[in-house]
Amino acid sequence: MDEKKKQYFKEFLSEKANALLKQAGATVTDMTGFNAMFPDPADRAMLETDRNFELRLRGREHKLIKKIRKALERIENDTFGICENCGGKISKKRLMARPVTTQCIECKTKEELLEKSLGL
Repeated sequence: MDEKKKQYFKEFLSEKANALLKQAGATVTDMTGFNAMFPDPADRAMLETDRNFELRLRGREHKLIKKIRKALERIENDTFGICENCGGKISKKRLMARPVTTQCIECKTKEELLEKSLGL
């Protein structure tokens, strides 16, 4: 991969990670600063449901941040865009759609078919 493309992905991934971290910080601030008392149990239940949903989202985003950091490491190690299974190139189209990917479309398809056949 040429330097221009690597720089693009490095900037894109860094900006994405920073945005996710900013959202996580805002979530923590919002959740710790709000201790309302609700006379209606349904209102309290709705608040708890919303909080649980928000925490699940943040959990998924935390996993994505880890993947982004690993992708940034691969950029630095010159292994970004190379399939970890077959060693072939990952297409630019696939990297644009999923920049944290570690597999080419062929290897990922095989993996998903195997998981499906095993019922995972």
